[in-house]
Amino acid sequence: MHVTAIIAAGGSGRRLGAAVPKQLLEVGGISLLQRSVEAFTTHPRIADVIVALPPPLAQNPPGWLSGVRVVAGGERRQDSVAKAFDALPDASEIVLVHDAARPFVTPAVIDRAIAAAAAYGAAIVAMPVSDTVKRVAHADADSVIVETLPRDEIVLAQTPQAFRRDVLKAAIAVGRTEGLATDEAMLAERAGHRVHVVAGDAANVKITTAADLESARDRVMSASTISRVGVGYDLHRLVEGRPLVLAGVLVPSERGALGHSDADVICHAVTDAILGGARAGDIGQHYPDSDPTWKDADSLALLRDAVGIIRRRGWSVANVDVVVILERPKLAPYRAAMEEKLAIALGVPTDAISVKAKTNEGVDAVGRGEAITAHAVALLTRSTTNG
Repeated sequence: MHVTAIIAAGGSGRRLGAAVPKQLLEVGGISLLQRSVEAFTTHPRIADVIVALPPPLAQNPPGWLSGVRVVAGGERRQDSVAKAFDALPDASEIVLVHDAARPFVTPAVIDRAIAAAAAYGAAIVAMPVSDTVKRVAHADADSVIVETLPRDEIVLAQTPQAFRRDVLKAAIAVGRTEGLATDEAMLAERAGHRVHVVAGDAANVKITTAADLESARDRVMSASTISRVGVGYDLHRLVEGRPLVLAGVLVPSERGALGHSDADVICHAVTDAILGGARAGDIGQHYPDSDPTWKDADSLALLRDAVGIIRRRGWSVANVDVVVILERPKLAPYRAAMEEKLAIALGVPTDAISVKAKTNEGVDAVGRGEAITAHAVALLTRSTTNG
């Protein structure tokens, strides 16, 4: 099942009163937009992500969005989502729509939304209300209660909202011709579809006001962080007739690494490092070379999947340092591209990745040019709320 996520980030956030678009404001040193995007780029069930940005920002998006499809948004939220929908890959079957202003969405919430959309066609995640709910009428400066609503029939809608492709297509068609809608679920209702509700998360808050932003920053600051280090290692023989792929970059070479997958020693070492740091097994356990599924597999995809594994255990990658040992060819011209691809796969800034190349000075099989090896060290962090 091919799942695509649309991140609605086309607004200016006027209610927040900031000098920059709301989605670029930082919480704990990371922008709201980046936190939201990474929740989906690192999720193992999300195949691709499309971000709708304000047109000026879409023309010059942040560098860390280089692995994500960016489109220019419209005047209204529903217009931005419609433009992102027009950019969907043909293979997309399930589409999630998420607000960039909800930076704390969890993998579990995403999983529930995907499952509900697959089962029912349309679904939202939502929270029940605990307060008594009143409907009021406003007249001049006065407000009067009209009725008390049964709170067991009221939920507070969150995102992501998830749809089968055909359902969202019908909803967007309604949105193109009718008036303002506050979310895609409303448009799906207008298009005649039943929208199911699954459990949201109280922590999946939307940052709308300055007070919301302050609370989000307090939340991040009040968390104590624990760290772990993982170490990874990989070695492959070099043979003629094989491509040399390192960190997803094809390096021109007379010989390439021999292996069951694409034999990308850098990705394999980094994958083992992050799995080891999270005490989540190793690359052979999750992607064994006895399984034909991984024959000629893209090791960057395996790395992204491993990121999803550690995320579900509550860990995030802080930084990665790699040493690759190879006699020839020289890797200096390709290091920047390698670091960028690793950063995208790991969901971290490029300056959190270091790739260094060494030779073995003619010693042993690596020194004789018969093999290539890589060592990786990864720092993982996990936050736990104080108190």
